[in-house]
Amino acid sequence: MAPEVATTGMLTIPPDSTFFSRERVERILAFVVAVGSAVLGIQALLHALASGQEHHTWNVVLTVVTFGPLLLMIAASIAGRFYRPLAAVFAIVFPLVLLVWPIATVGREASVSSEPWIWYLLNVATVATVLVFPLALQYVWCALIPILYGVVRLIQVGAGVENVIQVSRQVVYAVILAVVMTMIGWMLRLLAERLDRTREEAVRSYAAAAAADAVEQERISVAALMHDSVLAALIAAERASTPRERDLAVGMARDALTRLANADREAEEGPDEPVEPMFLAEGIREAALEHDVDVELRIDIDPRAKALPGRVARALVLAAAQAVVNAIEHAQGEGLYAEVTADDRRVVVRVVDTGQGFDVHAVPEDRLGISGSVVARVAAVGGQAKVRSSRRGTIVDLRWEYPR
Repeated sequence: MAPEVATTGMLTIPPDSTFFSRERVERILAFVVAVGSAVLGIQALLHALASGQEHHTWNVVLTVVTFGPLLLMIAASIAGRFYRPLAAVFAIVFPLVLLVWPIATVGREASVSSEPWIWYLLNVATVATVLVFPLALQYVWCALIPILYGVVRLIQVGAGVENVIQVSRQVVYAVILAVVMTMIGWMLRLLAERLDRTREEAVRSYAAAAAADAVEQERISVAALMHDSVLAALIAAERASTPRERDLAVGMARDALTRLANADREAEEGPDEPVEPMFLAEGIREAALEHDVDVELRIDIDPRAKALPGRVARALVLAAAQAVVNAIEHAQGEGLYAEVTADDRRVVVRVVDTGQGFDVHAVPEDRLGISGSVVARVAAVGGQAKVRSSRRGTIVDLRWEYPR
C-alpha cells in the first residue's frame, strides 16, 4: 500500500520530509559512533587478548560477551539498520561485565598504573546510549558506568590512598568525556529539529501563497469566462430577429448562468431523467452530513406532486447545500433547518437559520457562494432564488414551477 501524503495548497508533502534533517543527523551520529567504537574496540580487544588480570576462563567468557554485541552494534551502525536495539544490548551488557569483573580477577595481582581492557570501553558504553536511550537515561549512564568502574577497580587493586586518587582521576575523566559526547548528540538533534520546523513552516507558507495565487487565477479565469459568455449572449439577444435566433440567445444565456453556478465545483449535469421530489430532501441531508451536521428536515410533499427533471433537482439540491454550508460557516448552524414542499404546481426548498444574519447587498461581487452557487444555479434551470437576512436569521427560498 502506498504511504499517505499530506497535501497543502498546491504542494504535496511526503510524510517523511518533515524530519528530513533529523533523520540525517541520526544517520551521521550512528556512523560516527560506529567509527569511534571500532577504534576503541580494537584497542580494548588487543589488551583483552593479552590480559593477565583475570582468570583465563573468565577472560574468554567476558571477551565473547563484551565484544560480540559490540561488533554487531558497529556493523549495524555502519549499515544504518537495526543499530538502535543492538546499541541498547551493548549498553546493558557492559555494566553486567563490570559487575562480574571483581569475580573474574579475584586472587590475581593487578597494578593501578596498568588499566584493564574494560577501561577503554567505558565511553563506548556511554555513547551507545546516545543512539537509543532518552536524554535523562543517557546522563544516568554517563555517571553510572564510570562510577561502577571505579568501584570494581578499587575492589580489584585495593582501596589505598594512591589507588583511590588514580582511579578517581580515571572516573572523573570518563564522566566528563561521556557528558560532552552526550551533549554534542543532544545539540545536533536540537538543531536538526529546529531546522526541520523552520523548513516545514517555509513550505507551508509557500503552499499557502501558491494556493492564494491559484484562487486568484481561478477568479480571473471565471471572470473572463463569464465576460465572454455574457457578452456573446447579449450580442446574440440584440441581433435576434427570428424565434429560432431568440431561442439560441436564451440557450446561450442559460449556459452562461450554468457556468457561473458551477464555477466552484464540477458541473455535475448528469442525466435529465425525472426524479421524485423526495430526491431533494435526501440530497440536502447527504450534503449536510458531509459537514458532520444532521440538519432538521421538514417535508411536505403533496401526493399530486409530479416528478421533476433530474437537472432541475440537482440544481436545487446543490443550491440548498450551499445555503446549508453558508449557515454552518457564518451562523454556526444556529436554528438550522430545511423545508421541502411540493405540489402539482411548484417545488419549494427553504433553508433557515437563526444566526446573526448579514447584509445581502454588501456581499462582494467576487463571492460566488450566493450569487453563483445559489441564485445563478437556480436561475440556470428556470427557477427563482431569494435570500432574505436580518439580525433574526437568514432565509433562502428556492422555487421552481412545473411547465404549464
